[in-house]
Amino acid sequence: MPEGNFLKRVIGELETPRTKRPFGSGWLSGSIALLAGITGLLMVIVLRYPTLTSMPDLAPIHQMLFFKPVLYFVLISGYVLAILSMMLRREKTLGVAAMVTVLLASLIGMLPVRHELHVDGVFFGLDFFILNVLFMGVLFVPLERIFARNKSQTVFRDEWREDLFYYLVSSLLVQILTYLTLAPSNFVNAQAGLGSVRAWVHDLPWVVQLLAVMFLTDLAQYWVHRAFHRIPFLWNFHAVHHSAKSMDWIAGARMHFLEIIVLRSLTATPMFVLGFDESAIQAYILIVYVYSSFIHSNIGTSFGPAEKVLVSPRFHHWHHGLEKEAIDVNFAIHFPLLDRLFGTYHLPEGRWPKGYGIHGHPVPKGYWRQFLYPFRRG
Repeated sequence: MPEGNFLKRVIGELETPRTKRPFGSGWLSGSIALLAGITGLLMVIVLRYPTLTSMPDLAPIHQMLFFKPVLYFVLISGYVLAILSMMLRREKTLGVAAMVTVLLASLIGMLPVRHELHVDGVFFGLDFFILNVLFMGVLFVPLERIFARNKSQTVFRDEWREDLFYYLVSSLLVQILTYLTLAPSNFVNAQAGLGSVRAWVHDLPWVVQLLAVMFLTDLAQYWVHRAFHRIPFLWNFHAVHHSAKSMDWIAGARMHFLEIIVLRSLTATPMFVLGFDESAIQAYILIVYVYSSFIHSNIGTSFGPAEKVLVSPRFHHWHHGLEKEAIDVNFAIHFPLLDRLFGTYHLPEGRWPKGYGIHGHPVPKGYWRQFLYPFRRG
């Protein structure tokens, strides 16, 4: 069977409607087995070529005693679940794909490493991608299933592959993204004499620092975000993010590479130039990673009065809404107060948008076509 046809069958099986894959049909065991096989394969690649595929901050984890037992558990689980899926399911595609992936990971793991792949000073965050997807997936997939806003939407909904690929690209290129994100802050720190200000900020209570970081970054993000909506040239880039027609925890990853650089670098400047304690900065980075996925998520729970203080999924869903009333509203990602202050607040009582995306859906599908879209529009 041609490789392309088999891959299409795997994708088709993953996207099987919920009504056609009841519990006990072998779909769930096959899907988890395939996830385990792919995870195990990527972990093996990271272990084999750590210099090229691992972030320096995460590299020590690979040497910890628990890492290899976890890898063995993942591969064995994938193997067992693949067999179970093939026993239960008439269509064997998922089970076969999972089995092949597990065996490939095992084979690569047994082969001797003759030459370590590396380019001096260069790395790709493959381990960061694994950690990102597993952590966010384990956190949000059950929450979206239990508290779903759109109950008919599945994990493997339309365009999930595009959004997962965005996750992959931004994770693999974390080194260059980090370098470019820090460039404006490094320039300001080199030119401006802010020693007394930095010392004063650093001596503030830790909780005050964390809240200040959240507010200042959200304030900077608000105006950069608003500029991406109001300036036509910038909107061509931001339109890629708004082209998502479904909202869930992975939809937020869809963002043009150049927009990521501009948005992160300008948003992060106050955080890195004012002297905040490094632990407060690290805490904020973790919070914003989780919170960004949360506000895009398919979680329909009402948060009551808390929605007036903190951005909720409903608040941000209105920012992505297809309706006319949803155009250019709700730019904040933490504090709705900013939208109230600057006249862009919109949160109709008890209502959600009826659809998402851009009217007419002008942005093409596919990562590379979306990457080129702003330049062709310009």
